Amino acid sequence: MKLSIRTELDYDLPSETDVLLQLEAAAIPEQTVEAAHIDLPPTDHFARVPGHDTIGERIWLRHQGNLKVTYTATVDVHRLTADCGALESVEPHLLPGETVEYLMPSRYCPSDEFQNLVDAEFGESGGGSRVMAIRDWIEDAIDYCPGSSTAFTGAMETYVSRQGVCRDFAHLMITLVRASGIPARFASVYGIGVQPQDFHAVAEVFLDNTWYLIDPTGMSTAQQMAKIGVGRDAADVSFLTSYGFAQLNAQQVWVEEA
Repeated sequence: MKLSIRTELDYDLPSETDVLLQLEAAAIPEQTVEAAHIDLPPTDHFARVPGHDTIGERIWLRHQGNLKVTYTATVDVHRLTADCGALESVEPHLLPGETVEYLMPSRYCPSDEFQNLVDAEFGESGGGSRVMAIRDWIEDAIDYCPGSSTAFTGAMETYVSRQGVCRDFAHLMITLVRASGIPARFASVYGIGVQPQDFHAVAEVFLDNTWYLIDPTGMSTAQQMAKIGVGRDAADVSFLTSYGFAQLNAQQVWVEEA
């Protein structure tokens, strides 16, 4: 499937500020970036650096004043899909080294606090069947409520409140999957079907020696997503991180089938 993407950001930076952007679709084997363009104002500094796990790129800017960013792209998605419920997990001692960090608790995903819960709630399942049972449980138990969480909300708060937005759904799923001994990471994506349209967050789980994208909100599918970047949780893949005050004026994202 081909995706047509357009993103517009408008911020004011009252003083000289370092800004880290990650909003471009990644050029990786599972998706082909056929065309892309990013418009930025003249800045004091511009540099590209690899994203987490070398998936995608980040852009360092140093800027003062109005920062308007426009990004457009056409991305052809052709990633591997499977019935995840039928896949086996990899025993921890056989995991590739680069996946091990995704078993560990992180800032928004305190998986060590959920081990008793996953054993009680999903104890009869394992591997991919447990992953899909977790996905189904989250979709049924958690209400999608825009504005119900903040940038500081973690998986424990989402579990207690039973509401959140896409990043909260992703954090809770990642937490429960890690607590089950299966690597899981956070993926920032552009997705068809996301309402309201915005940057989207999903989980990516490691089964049968392959990473698989899973959307616990149920709004999009793996073939309808263009991956931007991955990380332990949202802190690793924010679309804009400002090392100084930044005033948001406007932000819009459009994603449709090309």
